[in-house]
Amino acid sequence: MASANYSKASSTGHVTVNHRVSDIKNEPIIMLSPIEGYEDNPILPLEISVESLEAIVTNIARNAWIAKERTSEKTSDDLTQEESAAIHLYTMEWKPANNSLYALLNAALRSEDRDCLVPYFYYLKLLLSALWKLPSVRKTVWRGVKADLSEQYSVGKIFVWWGFR
Repeated sequence: MASANYSKASSTGHVTVNHRVSDIKNEPIIMLSPIEGYEDNPILPLEISVESLEAIVTNIARNAWIAKERTSEKTSDDLTQEESAAIHLYTMEWKPANNSLYALLNAALRSEDRDCLVPYFYYLKLLLSALWKLPSVRKTVWRGVKADLSEQYSVGKIFVWWGFR
């Protein structure tokens, strides 16, 4: 889902930063309660699954339509078009980046107030159902961030990173 590149220079010389992989500094250090309740929802079409987010995520309906238009009806990975579009929607970046679905969803996932996740439940059901269908891959993933976070992470202590990447 997330690009392997942290930053990339464009042909105009501008550097673009992939915020999905550089926001580790926002992870909570405390153990949060599990996410409960989304799994009880039905899987709905993407357009319907984002309706409850319209007051939270700017242009979510328009971007859901764009994601679906960019996604083929026939996929090679056994996902439905709705599931593929849900993944694609998560990877899209709005302007400014902090208005993007991934930024707002990750902020909600990292919040101690689990009630702020309720509007995301239908979308989470669709997104997580899609991700569960994808084949597992055992690989080492390295993360880089331009900050010293070593004091926040004690050796031997277990941390849960709630944000999707």
